[in-house]
Amino acid sequence: MKKHIKWNSPMVLSFVFASALALGLNYVTNGLTNGLLFSVYRGSLSDPLFYVRLFLNDLGHANAQHYINNMMMILLVGPLLEEKYGAKNLLSIIVAVALVTGIAHIFIQGDTMLLGASGVVFAFILLASITGERKGGQIPITFILVALFYIGQQVYEGLFLQDNVSQITHILGGFLGALYGLVINRK
Repeated sequence: MKKHIKWNSPMVLSFVFASALALGLNYVTNGLTNGLLFSVYRGSLSDPLFYVRLFLNDLGHANAQHYINNMMMILLVGPLLEEKYGAKNLLSIIVAVALVTGIAHIFIQGDTMLLGASGVVFAFILLASITGERKGGQIPITFILVALFYIGQQVYEGLFLQDNVSQITHILGGFLGALYGLVINRK
């Protein structure tokens, strides 16, 4: 059996399992660990956990459905990206998304908690749509359409819907994925 199963995407699988562990801890502690470690919100700069939360908020999820929705897309797109760009580059994207979206959230909606990997999902989607052969600095039409559909939907929902979703996290995650793709593919 071991010969037939392959740990094919170490970074993506580690992220998925670390997020599962965070979710399990959240259930066992009745939400305490999400508040302490796996979500970001406005807090004291003298609190060391404030800085930890800036980097770990992508691991936390409110419930199993939230976790599954994010992980399905990460498991679908992530291995292809890890094969193309490598584990270190994917980790740098995940860390950048956590930090940038966490800081933005603190300034925009810091009185609420932000948690989940949807910013990473959007970064991966936009990065995947720009990945591939490009000559002469050309931008694929598929990337433009994906950006319009995914980011456009988030702008619309942010303006016209009242929900518990951080559209700014999706927009910033998508922007970071697209930016990363444009920069790395140019090299």
